[in-house]
Amino acid sequence: MGNTFGHLFRITTFGESHGGGVGVVIDGCPPQLEISEAEIQIDLDRRKPGQSKITTPRKESDTCQIISGVFEGKTLGTPIAILVTNKDARSQDYDEMAYKYRPSHADATYDAKYGIRNWQGGGRASARETIGRVAAGAVAKKILNSVAGVEIVAYVKRIKDLEASVDSNSVTIQQVESNIVRCPNPESADQMIELIERAKRDQDSLGGVVECVARHVPKGLGEPVFDKLEAELAKAIMSLPATKGFEIGSGFAGTTMTGSEHNDQYYLDENGETRTVTNRSGGIQGGISNGENIILRAAFKPTATIGKQQRTVTNSGDETVLAAKGRHDPCVLPRAVPMVEAMVALVLCDHFLRHQAQCKSLTIP
Repeated sequence: MGNTFGHLFRITTFGESHGGGVGVVIDGCPPQLEISEAEIQIDLDRRKPGQSKITTPRKESDTCQIISGVFEGKTLGTPIAILVTNKDARSQDYDEMAYKYRPSHADATYDAKYGIRNWQGGGRASARETIGRVAAGAVAKKILNSVAGVEIVAYVKRIKDLEASVDSNSVTIQQVESNIVRCPNPESADQMIELIERAKRDQDSLGGVVECVARHVPKGLGEPVFDKLEAELAKAIMSLPATKGFEIGSGFAGTTMTGSEHNDQYYLDENGETRTVTNRSGGIQGGISNGENIILRAAFKPTATIGKQQRTVTNSGDETVLAAKGRHDPCVLPRAVPMVEAMVALVLCDHFLRHQAQCKSLTIP
């Protein structure tokens, strides 16, 4: 019921925020790929709560356990199950939210759809669900890097109205991870941290934009007409919690240009390869990757659960007010970076395997 994503490289996530644990089942991973819990843990540590003064103080190690599909350090070609247990749940913080709907959260809509919901920590609507996506994304990134040298780097581009200048063609993961807000521009990063700390003190929250670049993506990925690569990426990104917008390449800014200004003119490089002079297409044309860097942006709204008192209603239909308790991110952007990378990796890995199945053969070294 909407918990599975992908075609050949398919994932199903499971678990609730304050349940016994969360995780993912990966189906379709090729055999003999070397993968370890330690490799997966790197990205989970980037996503986990309590990692800095500008994230939720919930303390979870988010230690992953591979419970199937890997033997002697290599994938078997069978389903891979990865589990992360919940350790630091404080369900009592949500007692009031059991019957008071949080403005702009999924409480009211889950009740409208199912007539029942796990109100502890947001249940399935919590961003804790993304642990499974990030774990699966680490496997997808390993496949893409092993067979094609694909590199995926996401970073915080904007917090509220403060936008950083970043060269997407050269930015490195080391630059991204050099500060707690995951903005590779040091000056902008300091200003962003100040903004988030101020919002935290005011019991409020902030949104912003994560930008992501995928380099060395092979030509030919994407399945027209309905499975165009940018359409698949848009669905993947917009399935993340708190997302409200998606752009690729020039995005909405391209609407202000003429065709002659916007078109990416072709040339032949020193190896005789067809390249583009500019990359306003964002690495995808006609729904198919063209070999240039894929550049996209994801817009995240301010965190819905805040400590400021707001008007709301109860599940019994009474008007009331709510000042939410609990441990919540004043800004989701720093922890959303590995989530965006994961979703991009899942799409590219799935389409790489689909392209190989239809047009080529695949051997993982």
